[in-house]
Amino acid sequence: MSKIHELKILSEYFWDILEGKKTFEIRKNDRDYQVGDYLILKELKDEKHTGWKITVEVTYITKYEQKENYVVMGIKLLKGKVQEWE
Repeated sequence: MSKIHELKILSEYFWDILEGKKTFEIRKNDRDYQVGDYLILKELKDEKHTGWKITVEVTYITKYEQKENYVVMGIKLLKGKVQEWE
């Protein structure tokens, strides 16, 4: 069963995902991420929430060449999922 994870993301990476330049996310695997999960990524700028969020689907996971307990997740931006959240 898919899970939904709410995470913070720095503004530069948020916009790279939105523009289609960044199609992966590297995270500590403290949430048991699985293919099919959804990440709600909340934009942070200057250490403050901007009020914007995007939703991505996890399409692939690997631990290859990562620090212990970290994973690389392939992600796909869900269209129409840019929202204000506050």
